[in-house]
Amino acid sequence: MTGYSPIEENTLGVEIGKRGKPRRQPSSPAARALRQMSAGTATLGTGYLGIGFGIVAGLAGAFGIGLFFLHFGSYPDPIPVSIGWVLYCLTLMAAGLTVTQLGEKMPGWLFIVFAAALSIVIALDFISIWPLGNIGEFASASIAATAALLMAVHLRPGWEIATVLLLFASAFVFAIFATTVITSNTAPAQMLVMAEVILPVSIALWFLVQFRRLIQLQLDRVLVQSTVSAPRMAVGMLASEELARLDLAAEELFDSIASGRTKLPLEPKTASAAASLATELRLHLIEGRRETWLYHAISESELLGRSVTLSDPGSLAGLMSPAERDGLLSAVWLLLLDAPRERPTMRITLGPAESNRLGANPETVLVPIEVSTTGHSANKVDPAIWAAIARVGSFTNQNESGNLNVRIECVVSNPAEQYHAEQAKGS
Repeated sequence: MTGYSPIEENTLGVEIGKRGKPRRQPSSPAARALRQMSAGTATLGTGYLGIGFGIVAGLAGAFGIGLFFLHFGSYPDPIPVSIGWVLYCLTLMAAGLTVTQLGEKMPGWLFIVFAAALSIVIALDFISIWPLGNIGEFASASIAATAALLMAVHLRPGWEIATVLLLFASAFVFAIFATTVITSNTAPAQMLVMAEVILPVSIALWFLVQFRRLIQLQLDRVLVQSTVSAPRMAVGMLASEELARLDLAAEELFDSIASGRTKLPLEPKTASAAASLATELRLHLIEGRRETWLYHAISESELLGRSVTLSDPGSLAGLMSPAERDGLLSAVWLLLLDAPRERPTMRITLGPAESNRLGANPETVLVPIEVSTTGHSANKVDPAIWAAIARVGSFTNQNESGNLNVRIECVVSNPAEQYHAEQAKGS
């Protein structure tokens, strides 16, 4: 019963951290999914991308073989480049079979062997065409070898692929300047071969980064959207996982005592661990009664958590209806995605609650919501954002020093009336 670390009490209405942001959890579900996507394993989406990259690599190999036969008679010694082509084919087949056997995974050792074999292919090709004095015109197997990196783009971290690509490109640059006299006649071929070496893998890396970013955003949005229908006060997804862990630890302790494996009275070390466990459970229960859906939406989102500061001392966000929650969450999300800055900042302030001036209805109250974000201009905001804000309530906006401030008047049910209605229903 060791290893329990005390947690900090973290509730709305308490300024957490230097900027008043909700405490960031160790890892959001979207972040964990993205790490799994990038951890040397082909997921469903990147697996399909890998098929496309493999097809491109195959086309590059076919193009290289065509160049090889086209210039076969020009080689002073075709044996090295011929061996290079045999090694190229064996490398691709061995790597493909091994990756399939390992379940669409490429371990580090396999990638090192793969890159080393491709390096030998490039060297053998250079040996055959070195005396010709024109790398750009006669390169064949070396071009196919660099394109073969496409097979590993979705299976290994991007920096590893970029490092190997940089080494291969450096070898081409060295070979070109060491053997080829750059003239107006030879320069185009050298530029073309460098483009063939660098562009396919670089474009694949960029495309994969953008794809993973899109998947992360969509996954993050879906996970955060679940908070729209959450109870007024509840624990979040990460807290639910933590409660499950604490519950299992408590059951193991009780079972150990009941079965006699742990003797009473408890030893000081075991008693301290049990007290820590009870404290964590109590604090989680307190948090579950004071943290609203908006708190969890922000703290458990990779995008919102690093950009949004929430101030809701009265836990008023919990009073909002699902439609109003969805409108506010959509507006916040779109404002951040539409921001011209790479790391925009936003502050959301709720309260204090007021009597409903619009209709003087005692069953409703007015919750003022102020959303302040940097780098936006009111006349450049997407109309979909205004439509989402309108679902929350009537609003006004103004620009101050390049910052957009939106004040929303959200009409919600009076919590006192909600309480009486629930009591009447229960009785």
